[in-house]
Amino acid sequence: MSESLRIVPQPMRRQVEEGLRAAIVNGRFAPGEHLPDRVLCDLFGASRSVVREAVRLLEAEGLVTVQPNRGPFVAHLSPEEAAQIYDVRGVLEALAGESFARHATDEERAELRAVWEDLARRGPGATREDLLAIKRRFYDVLLAGARNAYVARMLDQLLNRNMQLRATSLSDPGRLAWTVKELKRVIDAIDRRDPDETFTACREHVQRAADVALRLLAAHPSPNAEDRS
Repeated sequence: MSESLRIVPQPMRRQVEEGLRAAIVNGRFAPGEHLPDRVLCDLFGASRSVVREAVRLLEAEGLVTVQPNRGPFVAHLSPEEAAQIYDVRGVLEALAGESFARHATDEERAELRAVWEDLARRGPGATREDLLAIKRRFYDVLLAGARNAYVARMLDQLLNRNMQLRATSLSDPGRLAWTVKELKRVIDAIDRRDPDETFTACREHVQRAADVALRLLAAHPSPNAEDRS
């Protein structure tokens, strides 16, 4: 086997991983839904070994659960679990914002504002995929400028687990306008180099998102994986 052939599976695994993550977040696969190998292989045009490796990575993120003798299922979050995730995310995001306000360069501050401006330009017709991609860019800049590797690692992992919930909160018709306002408060506090206000603004942004997501989860509870098999 040539050297070029040996490196092909790695990018393919990444494509399957990212594609499956997007399919879960965007509702192609619902919470509790079974993810048979043959379905994923056909969907992504990948081998069973590549699919299973991608599934293991998403299992580590908490987006997939693997049941003995039954296979992988899309993870289902109870309102109680979701509330706990938002509690932890709120603290970590506030710490990241506070640290960014202290340590970010002028270029990083300008970059963060540019991402917010991109979000602010989006109208009601914006897709969840686009909004989540912009929010992902926002957090990439925030975490890089925070200069705290431990907060970055923990928050990045939690954001992956939290992605379904973020998609849920963004599906609320009025949520985008509030998100823009809340993040403007964060941006303005950062521009004033006010770490305390940035901490508070980040914490309250996450709390408002939690309120929306938990309300929607309570109104539309998902069935257990056993009921979908």
